Amino acid sequence: MAAHVPVAEDVVTELDYERFARHRIAEFGGDAEAFGVSYNVLHLAYKLITDYEALVHREQGWTMPGFRLMFKLWILGPTQPARLAELSGTTRSAMSNLINTLEKAGLVERSRDGQDRRVVFVALTEEGRRAVSGVFPTQNAREARWFEVLDAGERALLVELIRRVVAAGPA
Repeated sequence: MAAHVPVAEDVVTELDYERFARHRIAEFGGDAEAFGVSYNVLHLAYKLITDYEALVHREQGWTMPGFRLMFKLWILGPTQPARLAELSGTTRSAMSNLINTLEKAGLVERSRDGQDRRVVFVALTEEGRRAVSGVFPTQNAREARWFEVLDAGERALLVELIRRVVAAGPA
């Protein structure tokens, strides 16, 4: 029996969409379970980013990538742009553009290494440090709200499973 194919007038929920997609993928011999995991992880990531940007960062004039970069610098201190790109899972070019944007806003600054002037470090300015430390509690409260549905053991398991997938990701 064929699965119900939604039409434009149907109200299709996220669960309906996932069910339809899994069925279609299985019909073509694909891995519907892998799709389900990937779809739900991406769906959660998009929802988190949208939520954090709308309710925390937009009023600061920031994007989520901008906050993440400033947060890394808040934790790590001065760091080379290539290392920041690696830690962020982005290209050096994209990182350079992000640094330029934050530098123009007075939130980060570049400096040269005292021993080797070819080496550049990026650091938060005093304004950047105040901004991140002022906004982080709001960001962290949103994070806590999203995951309050899970108990401590479930949170730890989720983190472990995600770390394992990331570490073993395809080459």
